[in-house]
Amino acid sequence: MSTTTLKLPEALKARIADAAEQAGKSAHAFMVEALEAETCRAELRREFVATALKAEQHIARYGEVYAADAVHRFFSDKLAGKSAKRPKPGTTAAPAAPKTSKARR
Repeated sequence: MSTTTLKLPEALKARIADAAEQAGKSAHAFMVEALEAETCRAELRREFVATALKAEQHIARYGEVYAADAVHRFFSDKLAGKSAKRPKPGTTAAPAAPKTSKARR
């Protein structure tokens, strides 16, 4: 295990010591766990963004999407043991402007 020195403001150092004591841990263990948790969070965020970008490329290529409520309803019905129809894909094309009838004079 390697050693790293952190320069902490006194107020933060005191808060860490207090939080660590309340958690029944040493300040060192508390900081190691905090750094581990933040590193995991950063890695998960990076994976999430990469997956979202990949999905965005897929949508741009194929143009098919599913309405979230239709997907949720499908899975809710399936989990409840009900017969469920698979949702139909839609497209990302902008919806057509509604047709307006001009008043006749």
